[in-house]
Amino acid sequence: MKLAILSVALLGFFLAPILASNNINEQNQGNVGGSSHQSVSIDHQKQVVNVDDNNGWRSWNTVWDYKTGYAATRILSKKSCVVTKMNPEIMPDVTTLPKAIKEKQKDSNRESADKEVTYMVSSKRIMDLTPYGKNVEALCRGIPTYPAFEVKRQGFWYYSGSCFRANVLCLLGINYCGETFQS
Repeated sequence: MKLAILSVALLGFFLAPILASNNINEQNQGNVGGSSHQSVSIDHQKQVVNVDDNNGWRSWNTVWDYKTGYAATRILSKKSCVVTKMNPEIMPDVTTLPKAIKEKQKDSNRESADKEVTYMVSSKRIMDLTPYGKNVEALCRGIPTYPAFEVKRQGFWYYSGSCFRANVLCLLGINYCGETFQS
């Protein structure tokens, strides 16, 4: 009996780090007009990343679901949610994300993001979140949700409207632009 208990305890001890999520907190003083605190939770088993940016009324939450290929961002100041298709060429890989974040935390020049992506947000609401997966559905349930489509920065120079910027730990800058974000 003691051998069985010892075996289970050792198994739990060695499996815990493998199955655990990575939780990373970051105090970001680089935002204009105040400070921001970001928390990142990575569930390697489910291949889901959650990022919470706490910056008063400019706070936002995002979920990256690598299994479904969709990302969603809930923007508190706009009382809305935006759903996008993840671009694997731009989005950090879920397996290398913890290392990239830790390296960026050591970097003293962390003001700008390594990569940037811009999305044009449609004015047409998404009525059924089911096709985007349970994680996106949980984040956006109950608030107006809009699809957004990636635009290349070079061909986007003519746009003079309003955009919302989410900077994920200086690794990825995400711009959401469109009528939904007009004042």
